[in-house]
Amino acid sequence: QADGRKVLRSSIREFLCSEAMFHLGIPTTRAGTCVTSDSKVVRDVFYDGNPKNERCTVVLRIASTFIRFGSFEIFKPPDEYTGRKGPSVNRNDIRIQMLDYVISTFYPEIQEAHSDNSVQRNAAFFKEITKRTARLVAEWQCVGFCHGVLNTDNMSIVGLTIDYGPFGFMDRYDPEHVCNGSDNTGRYAYNKQPEVCKWNLGKLAEALVPELPLEISELILEEEYDAEFEKHYLQKMRKKLGLIQLELQEDSKLVSELLETMHLTGGDFTNIFCLMSSFPVDSDPSKDEDFLEELTSQCASVEELKVAFKPQMDPRQLSMMLMLAQSNPQLFALIGTKANINKELERIEQFSKLQQLTAADLLSRNKGHWKAGESKASQVRLQKEVESVGDADAWNADRVKVMNSNNPKYVLRNYIAQNAIEAAENGDFSEVRNVLKLLEHPFQEAEGFREVKEDAEEEGATAPAAACAEETRSRLPYCSKPPLWASELCVT
Repeated sequence: QADGRKVLRSSIREFLCSEAMFHLGIPTTRAGTCVTSDSKVVRDVFYDGNPKNERCTVVLRIASTFIRFGSFEIFKPPDEYTGRKGPSVNRNDIRIQMLDYVISTFYPEIQEAHSDNSVQRNAAFFKEITKRTARLVAEWQCVGFCHGVLNTDNMSIVGLTIDYGPFGFMDRYDPEHVCNGSDNTGRYAYNKQPEVCKWNLGKLAEALVPELPLEISELILEEEYDAEFEKHYLQKMRKKLGLIQLELQEDSKLVSELLETMHLTGGDFTNIFCLMSSFPVDSDPSKDEDFLEELTSQCASVEELKVAFKPQMDPRQLSMMLMLAQSNPQLFALIGTKANINKELERIEQFSKLQQLTAADLLSRNKGHWKAGESKASQVRLQKEVESVGDADAWNADRVKVMNSNNPKYVLRNYIAQNAIEAAENGDFSEVRNVLKLLEHPFQEAEGFREVKEDAEEEGATAPAAACAEETRSRLPYCSKPPLWASELCVT
């Protein structure tokens, strides 16, 4: 019963996010206009049997091309297990035409360099899109962006971020963060994005046979993808941490330890990195203590953690699943995954511990984590930078400048988008324009941008947002940690 129509809610999210990504310097499709109407369609937003009427809307997307990896899969031969095949199976003539078009139009330098050898040309093209994709996903990881649905049809043949559906920017750092409420298995979790994009390149390689033999493309993928991802990711992370002078092998470990501490303390991904520019290079105890206070202010509260670790399965259902896993492993494997059950058991354990945890205990624990791990390691590493330069003050000024241009103050957090959507659904598009203006300068401090107007109507709000209307009007700056109600927002 699909009607092919997009609605205002998802259109505003796509419009704002594609522009936000562009201004973050991440390759992306753009949004030219967002036009809505009085026509309505019925949508069950959370697939929970509560449909509502929503306004039809059109987003004008702009890109050099919208050809995707999946575009080449229309030629796929029948699958040996399912029998499914592409609609243009055996039409090698069209595939050759498509490949010629893509390479000559979007990779003219490759076409020119290998005009007399099509296999070499195709291999050079595959190598380039492999490297572009690796760099793209490295950029996503460095700003905490989660795509949400990374199938082959959402991968651009020129290495752009394409198709903004159930995306999300991480607030509390969680490597297993899933932004798509309908991704029950966590297939597209934040920490799986690099692996999934590599898998998609493997599918593109299969779709290019026989124009590019698989033994050539698979070797390219193995040799190029991981190396390019790791190189680009580490280069970007060094800039985010102000490591501008030296490139040391230990830097990778430093990044891992920072993220581990952020995970243990529930640190806000965007804001912790922003704070790093004020890290005291010299070991002044009073400055260290002030910095520690700032860091812990960006860590998750007991209330936030209770929402994050709230058990998601009915206890009776969990009990039955555990019994089934014991008595009939084969049947259990068909209807549930061991990973999901383990995650639920971990949630129950964490949630139980949180019931006894006080705010003072949590603060003390978080300070201990930051003192023991990140602070010392960063200080030692920055000292090596200082020792390698002649003018420490000039180096520090450059360091802060580089960090401030690589750590955004503003990203399109779900609650910011939600406020803009609710205002727009009530006919007020000023908040969408305000947010757009803010996201066009993500690295600059902006005064006067607040969460939502005092007199904004709450009609049409989603359940968690409506329930916390009072908190919504607390007028937090958009660069602050999100309000508690935001942790219950669900995007599908």
